[in-house]
Amino acid sequence: MPPKESETAALTPEELRIPLLHAVLAHVPFDGWTSKAVEHAAADLHISNAMAELSFPGGATEMLEVHLSNANDILTEKLATLDLPSMKIRDRITLAVRTRLEQSGEARETVRRGLFTLALPQNLALGSKALWNSADTMWRAAGDTSTDHNWYTKRATLSAVYSAVLLFWLNDESDGYEDTWAFLDRRIEDVMKIETAKYKLRQSSANFPSLSRFLGRLRYPGE
Repeated sequence: MPPKESETAALTPEELRIPLLHAVLAHVPFDGWTSKAVEHAAADLHISNAMAELSFPGGATEMLEVHLSNANDILTEKLATLDLPSMKIRDRITLAVRTRLEQSGEARETVRRGLFTLALPQNLALGSKALWNSADTMWRAAGDTSTDHNWYTKRATLSAVYSAVLLFWLNDESDGYEDTWAFLDRRIEDVMKIETAKYKLRQSSANFPSLSRFLGRLRYPGE
């Protein structure tokens, strides 16, 4: 139920941010992440459009960014209640992706509208950032502590997996999204095959002669 006018009249723009974000979610499935949706949300809260603009100077796009950030926070809290350390890495990541999608199970149109907004040319940077942050949230929850190039490759790989599964999920009409979870398992399996191949390559190349050492000996034969 929308708050009464008396409940919002005395709130500051900062205090209105969360109520306004919650209110706009009811209109996004119909109007998208647009100024029109923000205007409807402001009307629900009995505040002026000017006050809504003070709360979110970046408009609906800023609201979408905050919404996605909040979703990551909720995911972190949820995964913290699960026994991830007892699972294999692949199972941790699979569960993280699945949990994130299940968070939005009843709001697929809101997600679809968000992707449409992020796909606009002026929002591509924001879309890439949001995808990367989601992958980072999942890896951190899975216990990843890497700091070398693996930190980047893990997130880049998971970003690709998550985006593919997300698009599949948006069009999945199977019972309980069974087809999506099967698709997710296949994508994770593909990634694990690649990682296994990379590991074997590193192991086999460990005993290869070092080209740099060889060239160094040619140049400095006395060493």
